[in-house]
Amino acid sequence: MEHQRPEFASVSSMLLTWQPHEPVYCIYPHAYRETARAFLKDFPGRVLYAVKANDDPDVLQTLHHSGVDHFDCASLAEIALVRDLCPGATCYFMVPVAPRGAAARAHQDFGVRHFMVDHADRLDTLGREIDYENCVVFARMAVSHASAMMDLSSKFGAPPAEIPGLLTRIRERAAEPALAFNVGSLVTRPEAYRHAIETAVSVLASLPFQVRLVDIGGGFPRSYPGFPVPPMHEYFQAIKRTASALPLAAGGELMAEPGRALAAPGMSAVVEVLLRKDRRLYINDGMYGIFWELRFKAHLRFAARVYRDGVPLEGEQKHFTLYGPTCDAADVLPGEVELPADIRSGDYLEFGQIGAYSLSGRTRFNGLFSDRIVHITAPQERPPL
Repeated sequence: MEHQRPEFASVSSMLLTWQPHEPVYCIYPHAYRETARAFLKDFPGRVLYAVKANDDPDVLQTLHHSGVDHFDCASLAEIALVRDLCPGATCYFMVPVAPRGAAARAHQDFGVRHFMVDHADRLDTLGREIDYENCVVFARMAVSHASAMMDLSSKFGAPPAEIPGLLTRIRERAAEPALAFNVGSLVTRPEAYRHAIETAVSVLASLPFQVRLVDIGGGFPRSYPGFPVPPMHEYFQAIKRTASALPLAAGGELMAEPGRALAAPGMSAVVEVLLRKDRRLYINDGMYGIFWELRFKAHLRFAARVYRDGVPLEGEQKHFTLYGPTCDAADVLPGEVELPADIRSGDYLEFGQIGAYSLSGRTRFNGLFSDRIVHITAPQERPPL
């Protein structure tokens, strides 16, 4: 890889070598490869990795080398990054509203041909920036489900009743019309995709023409402690069964935009215990850093294990509340974590499945920021689950 990071066989060897005073983020390339290949194999269509979930160069390149050739981008910066790191990859500018001129640069400088709108007024603006005859334009439909932890249609998406008219206007401008929706983030029930696809079936059946591409968005979840979700194959089965009713044109294809499902499993965060006050632990990373996602409605904690002198610590367990390193009293992780009862200052915690919405949202609040990223290379090593 072009972006070389230090490599260690295990977290234990990293701790014994460095005894780090700042957080260290561990990429497990073999875990990313396994996850990517499994998703590509089982999803019934085209897989676009949602770059916003984790835009680390090594993560992008590992996914690309594992067969991910399509990338869902929300900005010019993401498009430029993917093009630089992943030769031959296809970028999709899949955000309904973009800064003036962004679509033109994406189209002219990077050859992007896939765009998205959710309102008729955007078509005129987009038409001044791209060559419609050589592009696919997705009409984004608003559709949500109670099982999603975040309703993404609260910001983007036209009501289903308006989609036929929007697709017709796209077609009249000589672009290829396509349909997109996103049922939500961290979708906890496969029924959500059935509901959304059934809505799409109804909408597309009302058209006098057929579309070739339907993008069902992301939202594919991962299980966390206290936050179990069905296995991924149940989501894929629900999607396959329902999508068979879509009235697609010849060569029709489903698309999906997994972020968390691909980004989460292959990364961990290693932090140091700075102070223990009974069942309160103060650590050197927190809600303004790697754990920022925990402030949203969803899971409350990550799986963790403890190291002392480079060796995993076992024994009787107790529940602890974890506080981050900043001066802000709100810098406290929301869920109690079960850890060895005799944990103490100087011990290290490794939090697993932290690859999604972690690195990409860190801040420099209070001047606290770590960019120490390493690779864990022994094939048998895995982050905590």
